[in-house]
Amino acid sequence: MATKIRYDAFAQYLQKLGNKVDNFYCVMGEELLLRNEVIDLIRQHCRQLGFSERISLVLEANGPWHKIQENVQSTSLFAEQKILEITMPNGKPGRLGGPALTLLSEQVQQGAMQDITIILSLPKLDKKTLDSKWFKAIESAAILIDIPQISRAQLPNWIKQKLALQSQQIDADALNFIVEKVEGNLFAAHQEILKLGLIHPQGHIDIQSIQQAVADSAKFDVFQLTDAMLAGDAKRSTRILQSLKDEGEALPMILAMIAREIRTLYTLAQTKRSGGNIAQAMSSLRIFSSRQGLFNGALNRLNLPKIMGLVQHASDIDRLFKGYPVEGRQKDAWQELQRLIIKTAENGTL
Repeated sequence: MATKIRYDAFAQYLQKLGNKVDNFYCVMGEELLLRNEVIDLIRQHCRQLGFSERISLVLEANGPWHKIQENVQSTSLFAEQKILEITMPNGKPGRLGGPALTLLSEQVQQGAMQDITIILSLPKLDKKTLDSKWFKAIESAAILIDIPQISRAQLPNWIKQKLALQSQQIDADALNFIVEKVEGNLFAAHQEILKLGLIHPQGHIDIQSIQQAVADSAKFDVFQLTDAMLAGDAKRSTRILQSLKDEGEALPMILAMIAREIRTLYTLAQTKRSGGNIAQAMSSLRIFSSRQGLFNGALNRLNLPKIMGLVQHASDIDRLFKGYPVEGRQKDAWQELQRLIIKTAENGTL
């Protein structure tokens, strides 16, 4: 049976261990910053217990997986206890890595690791990988710390907590300003918080000081764009689109994702008009429950004729990008894409 510990409870878990340490930790999740924080806590705990040697292996599918056993079986003349850190950047061990991790897990369960603590760092894994033999072996042997992804809704509270650790406070406007500048880039958020700790004393920091200090480091993806568009947030949608354009994202890829969501809306609007079961239609379209509210909200704003116009607009943008003029449309495909997003987010009107 796997032992799972929440990210926010892990520091307390280590404190309860006292002068003990587990042999195997698996730290996994999308937020690399938070993964590194947990790994730092484990390192500090081990060092306090006399672990003076640290070996770090970064292994991908074609990596030297034999080095795990070399380091597990080797002994040091100068350090009785050591930390073995294994990082898998893409979470894919390949043909050699799977058996190597399975063997390592079996050795831990058999009590073969007396003077070594293993830290395995993994990104967020898909369902197929979670069901693999090698990961099931890890689950049975390791302490699992599943790192959450900090959503936009959770980011303000996360920033406030980090500032509180520096004995600093900010008001709601300043907090919203920071969120807009660092959204989607937790490393940048962390850097800005540390910077505020260096350049400002403890206590309250006003918004003018925040505006002068905080750089624009927000990082977005097309999924955030489509979610904002469906949610009816035209301002945020256009900001994300501009950010994606500035970062060099290709228009056809963005357009394809937006057009897919609009076609889904069209299918749902047809179902709604005919008196069909919307929930059943969403299930057949494989819309996750976490996103069904977005589509319901969009259906309340947009009727079938308006959605048909959005479908045509998306088709026109595709023609514009390919160099074909379209009557009634601007020549710049990016400008038309922005208009399409605004129309989708704001009741179909400009």
